[in-house]
Amino acid sequence: MSARETALARDVLAATARLRDAVAVLRFDAPTAWVYNPLDYAWDLHTQWVRTWGATRRRVLLMGMNPGPWGMVQTGVPFGEVAAVRDWLGLRGAVGRPDPEHPRRPVAGLACTRSEVSGRRLWGHLAARFGSPEAFFADHFVINYCPLVFMEDTGRNRTPDKLPVAESEPLFAACDAWVRDLVGLYRPEWVVGVGGFARAKLTGLFGPDVPDVDLSHRPDGIGWVLHPSPASPAANRGWAAAADKQLAAQGIWSAP
Repeated sequence: MSARETALARDVLAATARLRDAVAVLRFDAPTAWVYNPLDYAWDLHTQWVRTWGATRRRVLLMGMNPGPWGMVQTGVPFGEVAAVRDWLGLRGAVGRPDPEHPRRPVAGLACTRSEVSGRRLWGHLAARFGSPEAFFADHFVINYCPLVFMEDTGRNRTPDKLPVAESEPLFAACDAWVRDLVGLYRPEWVVGVGGFARAKLTGLFGPDVPDVDLSHRPDGIGWVLHPSPASPAANRGWAAAADKQLAAQGIWSAP
C-alpha cells in the first residue's frame, strides 16, 4: 500500500508533532541519564507509517507503553521490530541519530541487525492471523502512549512508570492529551491496552468516571491484552495463543 495524505493522516501527524515538541523540552534527572525521542530523529519514517497504515478511521486502537531499544527506537514505529517494519509493513527510509547517543544503544534505523522480541511476537502473530497488513489495518492501528525512551548511565532501560511524580506529571499530561486527540480522530469502538500500564492509562482517560464533556469521542469498550515482552513469564509460555484468547473473550476478535 502506498502512503496517503488524507485529512485524518494530516491531523494525526499534527497532533503527534505537538507531542514531539512538548516532550522535547522536558528534563529528567538521575538515575535517568539519557533520553531518546524517536519522533524527532525518526520522524520521516514515522510519517510514512501514519500515511501508509494509519490514514483512515479504525475500529480497534491498540496502545503500548513506550519504545523499546531495538524496535521503535530504531524505526519510529510502535513495536517496530526492524524486519517486520521493512518486510511486512513495507516501509523504507533513512533514520537519523539521537544526539547525544549512548554507545551501548546505537541507532542504525532499518540497518539494525538486532531484533526486538516484543515486536517480533506482535507483528509475527498479526501476520500469521491476518495474512496481509492490509487486512489487519483495515480496522486496527497501533500506537505507544509515550514516545520517549529513558536510560540510566549504563544504558539500562527505565520505563515511564518508574519516573518520579515531578517528572512523570508533565510527561503524562502531554501524552494524555495526545491519546485523547488520536481517539477523537480515529473514533475507535475499542481501545486496547497492551499490558497493564497501557490499560490503566486508557481506563483513566476513557473510563466511566470521565465526564462526556471532557471527551470528543468515548470508545464503546476498553480492552486489554498481555504484553508480548520476554520479561513476562506468561508471554513466554505462548503469547499468540494468549492474545487470541483474551481478545476473543472480550469480543474484540473472533475466536481463531
